[in-house]
Amino acid sequence: MIERSASINDVAKLAGVSPATVSNVLTGRKPVSAALVAKVEAAVEALDYRADPRASTLRSGGTRIVAILVPDLDNPFFTAIVSSVEKTLAPEGYEVIVASSHGADSMERSRLKAILAWRPAGLIVIPCSDGFAGRELVEASRTPYVIADRVTGNPSADTVSIDNENAGAAGARHLIELGHRTILIAATTLGLANIRQRCCGAREALRAHGLPEPAIVELGLSDETALARLSDWFDRNPAPTAVLALTNFTTLSALATIAERGLRVPDDISLIGFDDYTWMRARRTPLTAIAQPVRDIGRIAWDRLSARIKGDASPAEHVLLPCELKVRASTIPVVDARARTDARAGRSWIGGLRTSPRNSGSPSDPDRPDQPIRNAPEGRMMGGK
Repeated sequence: MIERSASINDVAKLAGVSPATVSNVLTGRKPVSAALVAKVEAAVEALDYRADPRASTLRSGGTRIVAILVPDLDNPFFTAIVSSVEKTLAPEGYEVIVASSHGADSMERSRLKAILAWRPAGLIVIPCSDGFAGRELVEASRTPYVIADRVTGNPSADTVSIDNENAGAAGARHLIELGHRTILIAATTLGLANIRQRCCGAREALRAHGLPEPAIVELGLSDETALARLSDWFDRNPAPTAVLALTNFTTLSALATIAERGLRVPDDISLIGFDDYTWMRARRTPLTAIAQPVRDIGRIAWDRLSARIKGDASPAEHVLLPCELKVRASTIPVVDARARTDARAGRSWIGGLRTSPRNSGSPSDPDRPDQPIRNAPEGRMMGGK
């Protein structure tokens, strides 16, 4: 026999108060004397009472639930934003429900219909595409909402994202300063505005230095597709001296492809990753990375949503946050990369000229190039718009 869950009436009967008093104690809607609060709390604990959120919604017309919809729960960037929001709103007594659109417009609309049926207090959305297929559903429901990360057009809601153009430009400038001229940009898809903006920033940085357009390869959003496309690009083109990856996903794809071809980072190819996770710092060759302010994205998204829930009717705010370029060992000057490669082959560099061991005047040590390796400064900050 299944044991029946305690109801609010059971709590009221045990505490010797009315169901309305129990409700006021649990929701804080009306003040209740300390003596009655103690009785109700004791009854709640004794009966292990749990409020039914569906019943609460029907009675009040609203909930203390905030929903978050992301494109993919396998992507650590999206889950990090969810975690940041959870930590920020917890002290205010809200609960969080999370759903994924799996990168499909149809699924995004389906998930939003289900979420909105719960009448959440508010919603944070990372759209799966520039079109934001579920926008009309959300606006028709009059649910307060904030768009994070992927922002396009002129949205009527508050938005929080990084300065994508400056992020791409910072990565490209760093490689240019190290002498790199053949740079490959590893993108997911140019169908997303934030990726286009990062590419635009990188292109503008190269153009400002009188350099040609970088090669850009779209890797898609699945592991198999990404590896196949990047491998195909390497088959058909001379290897670049550096790769600028525009997401954590393309960073992993670039590392896998470089390793499969027996190339070394940074000796053969310098690599800049995107996002800055622990594994990037824990590698034998720590990765230079463009770090997104994930905690700030989540915190500001909740700050704006909380204000809207409380009735703020001011014009929509669009927040752009700066990223930080973390310079580590995966990017080195081109001349140092050549020196390392030649040292492995038994050659050396003297005064900027390559010589064979026979002409160098000293024995060649394959593990120590004649020119010292220069390390770039740690942690240069990017500016925001």
